[in-house]
Amino acid sequence: MDIDLSAGVSDRAPEHKSGGGADAVATHDDVMRVFEAFKNENDRRLDDIEKRGAADVLTEDKVSRIERRLDELMLKASRPAMARDGAAREAAGREHKSAFETYVRSGEAGALRALEAKSMTIGSGPGGGYLVPSEVESMIGRRLAAVSPVRSLASVRTISSNVYKKPFMTAGPAVGWVAETAARTETTAPVLDELSFPAMELYAMPAATAALLEDAAVNIDEWIAGEVELAFAEQEGTAFVTGDGTNKPKGFLSYTTIANASWAWNKIGYVATGVDGDFPAEDPSDILVDLIYALKAGYRQNGAFIMNRKTQSAIRKFKDSSGGYLWQPPAQAGGRATLMTFPVVESEDMPDAGTDTFSVAFGDFNRGYLVVDRAGVSVLRDPYSAKPYVLFYTTKRVGGGVQDFDAIKLLKFGES
Repeated sequence: MDIDLSAGVSDRAPEHKSGGGADAVATHDDVMRVFEAFKNENDRRLDDIEKRGAADVLTEDKVSRIERRLDELMLKASRPAMARDGAAREAAGREHKSAFETYVRSGEAGALRALEAKSMTIGSGPGGGYLVPSEVESMIGRRLAAVSPVRSLASVRTISSNVYKKPFMTAGPAVGWVAETAARTETTAPVLDELSFPAMELYAMPAATAALLEDAAVNIDEWIAGEVELAFAEQEGTAFVTGDGTNKPKGFLSYTTIANASWAWNKIGYVATGVDGDFPAEDPSDILVDLIYALKAGYRQNGAFIMNRKTQSAIRKFKDSSGGYLWQPPAQAGGRATLMTFPVVESEDMPDAGTDTFSVAFGDFNRGYLVVDRAGVSVLRDPYSAKPYVLFYTTKRVGGGVQDFDAIKLLKFGES
């Protein structure tokens, strides 16, 4: 009896896990079909031994091959569902969300602890809190992007480690034109710099009453995201502008500054107003034009202004030579005001105009500033420290810093 050793694959292609090939899993029918072939051939082998005292060599070989095929199918059939499987991931998400809500409302952490131990989550457990569901983390991220001034403009990258390192070419290789048969001189190598962005811990501690937590009508996800939104946004906003880089991101105003005519890598170039603590009395808007054109064309097309409301109030009064106001309100609801057609972002962390202050920034912040988010937001429930309130110690890890020093320019309110 001849058999096809590929009989383990059914006539119809078996369903397989997302991300795996068609041979990644085995169905029960596959296993049973090969087992039937094994029984037939092994019965023939036993008959040969009984009748002739020895089994036929070809029969022995077939039985061995079928056994190997059966072992392969059994191994595939015993494989757990892959984490990338859509249905399994969705079910796991619902289970985690339910366990998290139970933990927040009642403090019962057994189910949540088991789930995070099962997924080998880093940093989970009573000491560090429990990770919020992915929907809550995404909700917090969207809210922060909407209310954090610099984050709304900057490039944002999510990482799984504590530090993000990025190589950057500060000077490219020497290039030039040359005739077809002319000698080529050796070119200089590019100059690389490694930028490092550590993720620092940011925390908020919203409080809730027992009545709020017992109210089934309260959406716990929305409540947590709403409570930590402003606290995170305020701390982030300050750090991205003036942070010193110690246990917090490094703000773009904390880097070494230099007159733009002498600009060098690792420094932020500035244009001076020429007046101590103020705009020039005559044609004050001209200095804004100088600031805009201090930025190279490749960055300027995506440029935006950052300033506080007091500085914006002064600039709002500037007019062009035709009597038109340079500052314009948003063209549509939810939009941004513009200054000389460029968006204006208001940040109260920018300093007021004063002696030698850098009160206006202009640049392509998407290329110039990088925000680094460590994946995961954790919550630790504390019902003891502030009775009768329940505190929720909520943490996330955030880093940030300038990644392209040529993409941001500052306006200095000083004589030089």
